[in-house]
Amino acid sequence: MDSIVVNNTERMGPSKRMDDSPWSNFVRTMSLTTPQNLPEIILILSLICTVGAFVNMYLKDFPIPLPVILFLIGYSFEILSFASFQVQRYAVAIQWMNPELFFGLFTPVIIFTVAFDMDVYMLQKLFWQIVLITIPGFVVNYILILWYLQSVTKLPLKTVSWLLFAAVLVSSDPMLTAASVRDLGLSRGLTNLINGESLMTSVISLIMYRSVVNINLKKKLVMNTTIVGDIIGGVWTYFIESFLFGIVNSKLIQLWMSTVFDDDVNHISLIFSILYLVFYFCELVGMSGIFTLATMGLFLNSTSFKPGVESLLLEFWNCLSFVAFLMVFTFVGLLIPAYTYLYISFSDIYYSLNIYFTLIILRLLVILLMSPFLARLGHGFSWRWAFIMVWSEMKGTPNINMALLLAYSDLTLGSEREKSQILFHGVSVCIITLVVNRFILPKAVNKLGLRDVTSTKYKSVYYTFQHFQELTKSTASALKFDKDLANADWNMVDKAILLQNPYALNQGETTEHQKVTCPDCNKEIDETLNIEAMELANRRLLSAQIASYQRQYRNETLSQNAVQVLVGAAGSFGEKKGEHMSPETIKTYSESRKLFAFIRKVLLNWVYNTKKEKGTPSRYVPLRLCHKIVFAEEFEYIGYLVVVMNTYPMALSWLSQLKDIYDIEIRHANYYFLAYYILESLLKMAAIRKEYFSQAWNLFELGITLVGILDIILIETGTINYTFEVGETVIFMKITRFLRILRLLKLVTPKLLQFIDKRMSHQLSFHYAILKGYVQGEADVLNIIDQIASSKQVKEILLNRVTRNMELARRELGYFEYDHPEIAITMKTKEEINVMLNMALEIVKVFKSKGILHKIESSEINKLIMAKKREVLDFQSVVNPLTVEETLYHIPWLAKDNKSIQYIQEKAKILTYDCGNDMFEEGDEAQGIYIIISGMVKLKRSKPDAEADAKHLEKKAGPILYKDYVLSGEIIGELNCLINHPMEYSATCKTVVETCFIPKQHLYEGFKDSFPDMQDKMWQKIGLGITAQKIRENLSYEEWNYKMQLKLCNIYVQNIPKTTKTDIYDETVTHVILIHGAVEDCQLRKAYKAPFLIPITCHQIQGTENFTKVMIIQTSIDMKKSRLNPRKYRAPQKISLESSLIDMVDKNAED
Repeated sequence: MDSIVVNNTERMGPSKRMDDSPWSNFVRTMSLTTPQNLPEIILILSLICTVGAFVNMYLKDFPIPLPVILFLIGYSFEILSFASFQVQRYAVAIQWMNPELFFGLFTPVIIFTVAFDMDVYMLQKLFWQIVLITIPGFVVNYILILWYLQSVTKLPLKTVSWLLFAAVLVSSDPMLTAASVRDLGLSRGLTNLINGESLMTSVISLIMYRSVVNINLKKKLVMNTTIVGDIIGGVWTYFIESFLFGIVNSKLIQLWMSTVFDDDVNHISLIFSILYLVFYFCELVGMSGIFTLATMGLFLNSTSFKPGVESLLLEFWNCLSFVAFLMVFTFVGLLIPAYTYLYISFSDIYYSLNIYFTLIILRLLVILLMSPFLARLGHGFSWRWAFIMVWSEMKGTPNINMALLLAYSDLTLGSEREKSQILFHGVSVCIITLVVNRFILPKAVNKLGLRDVTSTKYKSVYYTFQHFQELTKSTASALKFDKDLANADWNMVDKAILLQNPYALNQGETTEHQKVTCPDCNKEIDETLNIEAMELANRRLLSAQIASYQRQYRNETLSQNAVQVLVGAAGSFGEKKGEHMSPETIKTYSESRKLFAFIRKVLLNWVYNTKKEKGTPSRYVPLRLCHKIVFAEEFEYIGYLVVVMNTYPMALSWLSQLKDIYDIEIRHANYYFLAYYILESLLKMAAIRKEYFSQAWNLFELGITLVGILDIILIETGTINYTFEVGETVIFMKITRFLRILRLLKLVTPKLLQFIDKRMSHQLSFHYAILKGYVQGEADVLNIIDQIASSKQVKEILLNRVTRNMELARRELGYFEYDHPEIAITMKTKEEINVMLNMALEIVKVFKSKGILHKIESSEINKLIMAKKREVLDFQSVVNPLTVEETLYHIPWLAKDNKSIQYIQEKAKILTYDCGNDMFEEGDEAQGIYIIISGMVKLKRSKPDAEADAKHLEKKAGPILYKDYVLSGEIIGELNCLINHPMEYSATCKTVVETCFIPKQHLYEGFKDSFPDMQDKMWQKIGLGITAQKIRENLSYEEWNYKMQLKLCNIYVQNIPKTTKTDIYDETVTHVILIHGAVEDCQLRKAYKAPFLIPITCHQIQGTENFTKVMIIQTSIDMKKSRLNPRKYRAPQKISLESSLIDMVDKNAED
């Protein structure tokens, strides 16, 4: 293996020289020199992990940094070994370990973990700033450090040693740097800039170290090498090849992990083994394993794996990084006293301090020098950012590993004193950096005013915490009515749940919103409407959108590629003030490439003439015979065979040596083939006559044939000579004849068209998934708009924006479904299959946890479900749009009943509307129900006046939508027909629309005579839609999908009379949703208008309109059991999966 330090013969203790063969060097590098010390080493490793975990638990907030504490622990252990032989035996066992083993074990884990944990979307926006700092900035900083080291004659080293020691000093520790700025409240842009610069600096310094070592080795072994060639070769192998190899490996890992279902052990073992396999493979073949791992980590993110796997992997890698962190600093504490105490004096300590402050000054000068360019890139730059970047740089594991490799390499560095000083200065600068920067950095952030915690944000978080406390207290108050908890010490409970608000306002601040003066009109306005508050709301809105996209991905309703695009698009607006995501932005991300469409058009219209217009055969027998010959399949395949045979002499004509030998044979072959092409052209002309010249491919081949005839004429007249001339004319003739091979494309064109159609279908599916995910994200944001905005003004602004964006996206989605119905239906079908299979997995999990299913039985069922999920993953066929009969079959209130469907079909009509036609106007009498078969319809209602609108906002939980779009499969007019009420909105066709119209009178006749339960089913269907929306709005912080469907398993619709009081909540009811009309709380005298989720505090209501209905959601608890332990006044808790399923099983068993 080409290790970073070659032929490492000097160990951290005495050892015997081994055989110098490559395999012996590899084994010696990767193993210990004294295997008999393995028990002591394992014991010390376990002890270090235990002590490190204890120190991290109890001394995490200690003023002295944790790495320094670990270093002092190792240092104390080594000092103690001087007085105890038993302790010395364990210390010596550690000191004999190879420094390359340190590098190979610990550095890859840290680099990959830091890269994997980074916000890759923000790094893309800061890419050019990071490149400017880490490439030109690194070079300038490296040269200045090298100049400083050589100007101070403290260490009389050679040039190569200085180059390596400068790489040690310029590097940084990305893990410690990220930890230092994590909790300082810096802006997201500055934090990601610091993390990205630290990662790239450490990677480049490690590559620089290895490059110097390898170039120096080549100069010794190979005398004719040039430095320029070595540098170019190093850039190619260490950067370009490693970068490309890292991208390929990240894609392979994603593909591999996508086939592993529900097996966390496989995920961890695969990613762990792949990491070290990739690292050592790169080291063996000459690439940079560190840069490859950094690239892999950056290209793998939370959406690269199956839902839930990313957090598990990140926790695993953080654990490994922490162990590596413990080992490195503790081991180096053991090494420093043993190998440096004889050669270190007070002047060396002063020299280390001198190096530290010089590094600070040089880094500050370099960043300030680059600041004019940095300010024009990314999210801007300022001199304050420069100071924070200087003091945030932490040095650690990469610096220590390179110092160990340099101090114990076989390069000629000088005496043992000089080796010890290199190790001492490399480690001491790390320790000084950790101690000094730990104290200075927080103070510098506060002094420079860079904390991204403004007064508005602070107050907003304060109110959020207050709301959280109120919810906790209300839950505790409801539990006090529980019979089983009556004797609990509720005073102690109240004290336990009372948490101190970490964002409490100072005495001088007020919780009221302050008034400020508008600079334009001198009018007092709410402070929450200032730019700062609006930007805070925008950030929260983006966070909510990203959370929605990730939740859709976890629920497998959004594909991996789609969620990456949506999260990336939302993340890119995180630091852009005044900008927000819109459907136009999403369109730029999701628009399909037009290259495939262009190639497909070329293949269809030019190369592969699918029409093959044969024309009308002539009445003359010879011409009719030519027509029959030309359009026979045998004639076409003979033409393909002749072209293949002609390629051999054409290829020989390009080879000068063979051309001279076979000149006569090649010439005769060209005559024969040209005669065939002339005959073929004449036959086609005779067969289709003038239509021959209307086809592009025929003209193309005729042109090649004419060029061949001209070539023969020129050769026979002696104008050109292929034997002695290689001019432009000869080359043109050869290339033109060679173009005839394009005819063979007609053989593979069907396969190419099939491949292109498949890719275009994938692109369309990708575009549809992004649009649908965006629409769902906007809908989820609407449900929590009150938590995002802390004032009415900001709420109205966000509400209008989100509503408008959702309207535009739904319109775009409707046009897509109209243009590509098969794609939309296929995507919807696969999505619902995934949802149902995930629900089946949850049910099996619950049954297993309660003992209903044994572990083996549940494993077998899970295998069946996973097999189905793999089938869906490999599902490639297209689902055709539903016909009218199939659409009726899937209507819920027809319940797939053939008699009901036949009755509806008797009077149903198929109505078609052109684009722009009105189906009905607002206020028109309801004529019947419209079932959309294909197309898109725009629903719009007029806005009420401001007073009515405000009243409506107060009574309705959720935004008012004045415009919406309905697509194929949806139904219009159900509610209006049921209540015989005029239409509350107008319907305009945005495309050509085909509908199935069911007259209202026909429905009434069915309700009265034949199908009385159809009306109840129709109300139930309407109520289910309203109920699902209300539960979403009020339980938006829950994972509602599966649990909501459990809640909706036991529901019914109830009439609320106008003259009678009706009890609603009891021990069997969890939610009551007002789906039509209006009611009044009989106790509190509060009025509620549909649609509304009636609160649990309302026990009795009375209708205030002539026609009022509510949806009752019941629990699955048996009434007989509930009477034994009544809890009438307990607030309904969230139904757990386990209890609901067990109760359902028990109830079914009793029935």
